[in-house]
Amino acid sequence: MTMHIRKNDTVKVLTGRSKGRQGKVLNLTNNRQRVLVEGVNMVKRHVKAGRDTNAPQGGIIEAASSIHISNVKLVCSKCNQTTTIGRRILEDGTKRRFCKKCNEGLDK
Repeated sequence: MTMHIRKNDTVKVLTGRSKGRQGKVLNLTNNRQRVLVEGVNMVKRHVKAGRDTNAPQGGIIEAASSIHISNVKLVCSKCNQTTTIGRRILEDGTKRRFCKKCNEGLDK
C-alpha cells in the first residue's frame, strides 16, 4: 500500500487535541498507517529508573505519539497551504508527486 505522505514532509493535523498544529514527519508505520509528527500529540509516560537512556533517574517523560494518516494533510512548501497530492509519470518513467493547488512538484 502506498502512502501519500513521506518522511520529512510538513503536515498539518486535521482532528484531535492537536488540531491545527504543523510539524515535520519523523517516522512512518506503513502496516498500521500511522505517522509520528514532531511536537504533535505529546503524551506523558511513566518510566522506571535505569530503563530508559532519556531518563536514567526515572520519572515522567513527555514523548510524541503517532497519529493515523487520515488525520493529517500535507502542506505544500511552495504555496504554504494544505493540499491534495497528485501523481505524474515523467518522460523517464518515474512517478513524482505534485501539489494540486499550485501545480508544483513536491519531490526533489
